[in-house]
Amino acid sequence: MKKRDLTFTIIGGDFKGKKLPLPSKSTTRATKAIIRGSVFDTLQFDIVGSTFAELFGGSGSMGLEALSRGASEIFFIEKEREVCRVLSQNIATLDADRCHLLCGDTFVRTAEIVNRLEVVGKRAFFYIDPPFAIREGMEEIYDQSIRLIETIPENVVEKIIVEHMTGVDFPDRIGPYCASKSRKFGKTTLTYYDVA
Repeated sequence: MKKRDLTFTIIGGDFKGKKLPLPSKSTTRATKAIIRGSVFDTLQFDIVGSTFAELFGGSGSMGLEALSRGASEIFFIEKEREVCRVLSQNIATLDADRCHLLCGDTFVRTAEIVNRLEVVGKRAFFYIDPPFAIREGMEEIYDQSIRLIETIPENVVEKIIVEHMTGVDFPDRIGPYCASKSRKFGKTTLTYYDVA
């Protein structure tokens, strides 16, 4: 049996076609190309010149796609040390000057991104893709993610996008945010939140 190539490919923009390595599948789950395509078809030209924050960084596939499509600044948070190392290499391969990598716990370090945005008066697209809740030790991850969203002040938010397991219903309203759109892709669903 052929060994699967552990890479992902940027699908649009300046770095279209660029292949980048994925961390081990035991530590992370890459966002599929069809889902990335759907997100950036939805955001379209809004992404150009914007700030994008991928709060569970993994390989960085969403943030680096945003970078390729013209976002001016990308934030990543990633907890796993080995995954952080791969993500750092991926950032360096494309454009390290526009990227900020925070290695650590998303539920702790998101406040740093919020503070930096507030200081400069910017808003960001927040992409929240926690590990699927079926993984061992992750049973509370969606409840934690909902509480995290409630803490993000609306003055720093363009839009919040949550990638989650299909079958797990995210609330229509989280703090000051209302669900505006939901799209299913097999086992994965995207739910978009806007300031109410």
